[in-house]
Amino acid sequence: MLTQTDAPMTGHPLADTVARFAWLLPVLPLLGFLFNGFLSLRAAAHPGPADPTAASHDHGEHGDHGDHGAHDAHGHDDAHHAARHPSAGLVSLIGPGVLLLSFGLALAVFVAMRAAHIEEAYVLTLFQWMPTGKLSIDVALQLDQLSMVMTLIITGIGSLIHIFSVGYMQDDPGYPRYFAYLNLFVFFMLLLVLGANYPLMFVGWEGVGLCSYLLIGFWFHEKANADAGKKAFIVNRIGDFGFLVAMFLMFANFGTLSFAGVEEAAGGLMVGSLIATAICLFLFLGAAGKSAQLPLYIWLPDAMAGPTPVSALIHAATMVTAGVYLVARSATLFAVAPTAQLTVALVGALTAVFAATIGLKQWDIKKVLAYSTVSQLGYMFVGVGVGAYTAGVFHLMTHAFFKALLFLGSGSVIYAMHKAYHETHNHEDAQDMRNMGGLRRHMPITFGLMWIATLAIAGIPVFSGFFSKDEILTAVFARTHGSTLAEASLFGIPGTALLYAIYALGLAAALMTAIYMTRMMLYTFHGPNRTGEAERPHLKEAPWVMTGPLVVLGVLSLVGGWMNLPLITGGAIGPVELLHHWLEPVVGTGANIVTLGETPHLSHATEYTLIGTAVFIAVAGIAFALWRLKPAALVAAKDAPAEQGIAKVLHDKWYVDEAYDAAVVQPTLGVSRTVLWKGIDAGLIDGLLVNGSALLTRAFGWMGSQAQTGRVGTYAWVIVLGAVAVLGAFSFL
Repeated sequence: MLTQTDAPMTGHPLADTVARFAWLLPVLPLLGFLFNGFLSLRAAAHPGPADPTAASHDHGEHGDHGDHGAHDAHGHDDAHHAARHPSAGLVSLIGPGVLLLSFGLALAVFVAMRAAHIEEAYVLTLFQWMPTGKLSIDVALQLDQLSMVMTLIITGIGSLIHIFSVGYMQDDPGYPRYFAYLNLFVFFMLLLVLGANYPLMFVGWEGVGLCSYLLIGFWFHEKANADAGKKAFIVNRIGDFGFLVAMFLMFANFGTLSFAGVEEAAGGLMVGSLIATAICLFLFLGAAGKSAQLPLYIWLPDAMAGPTPVSALIHAATMVTAGVYLVARSATLFAVAPTAQLTVALVGALTAVFAATIGLKQWDIKKVLAYSTVSQLGYMFVGVGVGAYTAGVFHLMTHAFFKALLFLGSGSVIYAMHKAYHETHNHEDAQDMRNMGGLRRHMPITFGLMWIATLAIAGIPVFSGFFSKDEILTAVFARTHGSTLAEASLFGIPGTALLYAIYALGLAAALMTAIYMTRMMLYTFHGPNRTGEAERPHLKEAPWVMTGPLVVLGVLSLVGGWMNLPLITGGAIGPVELLHHWLEPVVGTGANIVTLGETPHLSHATEYTLIGTAVFIAVAGIAFALWRLKPAALVAAKDAPAEQGIAKVLHDKWYVDEAYDAAVVQPTLGVSRTVLWKGIDAGLIDGLLVNGSALLTRAFGWMGSQAQTGRVGTYAWVIVLGAVAVLGAFSFL
């Protein structure tokens, strides 16, 4: 059981170790934000030239950031090369440097935790935040096995993304601003996973939402980029409403908002508790917004408007994993609400399949990966939804490895494509796969590393994604009997039937994942090159400051799954269930409630059948793509025919955005324009109250002016008539 105190736990095994400096983990990136923000503002504050025409090529007015019509960019304009920012060298040290220091500290804390063999969380209280009677909230950091895993992922993958950004964004005029936002993003994400209570987590939750808005709309001079940032911000507010309501319900019913207090209270509830179900459903609404699940996934593909390293940070290491972390952190609470768990797992499975169908027909290389992320997040929610919390976190970890590699690899491809187009003054789309092809000859390192990531996400043994994805599917199958989920129901459908359906949906999503990822690799790296004769000599590998992080991620994508090998391997290639044992003190109670206190057990024959099925699905998907797709027959984007039939429906994303526009956006604008603006603002407030009162005042003024003629005789007659009227009135009385 996790514990929390109002003061530093001096008796805790970690109290006298490096863990007492854990407050530096989020503070270091915050300092990076402050320094880089200052450098950005200092440059922006420089007075312009006396001659206004001298500023006609101001770097701040870059309208064509890189890929000519696509959403990504590198800060290069075809008209001229932007000079490097005067503070670029210092920013290049500060931005990645603070992340590397934070990662080093995280490793030291991890080593201390391993040595101490802790079972209870170490809570480091920094100061009181809201000491208001019954509601007493501290700014406190909680170090336990779950927060440590998340911290290592955020700082480790985040450091690689920061290093990659040094090369990718080197010529961008907003270089210090970019790293300031990136550092701030990591600060808030660390606050989210290290906070010891739900309100502090919510501060980080809102912070990453703000930073996503700033980074997605980083090149805000283009309206599409600014709109994408606003879309992410607004859609996430819907989910945040659910998180807030869940916190209100927690405090009203449990009297606490600390993780330890809520876990203790949840442990005393009956399975199927109505209040637990309500809280969990509202928490999942928040998670669905942040982690892009149906129907709130629509913001994530548009997040491609930001620089590619931003996409890698959002999709792989930070923001979108927050919802999965929230469910895992609330494991005991969800465990006593099987209806909510079935909802989480079902929505996750439907999201995985739905997003995968869209990924089959996208031509923008980053859009393929965006819908892949939505789909893989669905897998994670299936894992935590069925109470296999370790499996969900395991897939979160392996996904961080191979998805960061895929996004940064695509960034290297886009970087090379843009460089080639820049040299020849070509304005074709540098992100469209139809303009690529044959890049394996020009970028052999990126080619090999991205194939590793592709095989990992497809679920091919022995790559990392195989182990985590298989563990989720096996957990779903194992819980079809002998679990609270099997005994529950949703919409009148028995839990067992739903779990079988979720398992089938998981296999379908795995098949489509293997197909669309192989399709991406074939059209990008295989077949003839479609970039152009003039551009071909300029295609080359990205510099090592960008390729180096890819190599590290390639190794992790290959062996990262060995951190939690299943029992069936017998420890042949590594330690068995290492991550499972590590997370047991945090999520073990919730998992045991779901499985009725028994360890889920499948016969070896069943396990081998499930593994064989998963491998067959992955291989079949890759084989189908290799057989069906012919890169040699593909033509460049400018010569490509328009999509038809179901291909057009998938390319246009099932017209979900258009449906939202017709059902929500346009009616809201219509009501705002007709009722709120023209009716209430212009009609009632402006017209009746403001202008009406002015007209009434003018009318009284005119009447008064008519009475004031300035003629003495008239005044005398009025006085006489008034006197007669008064005397007459008294006479009648």
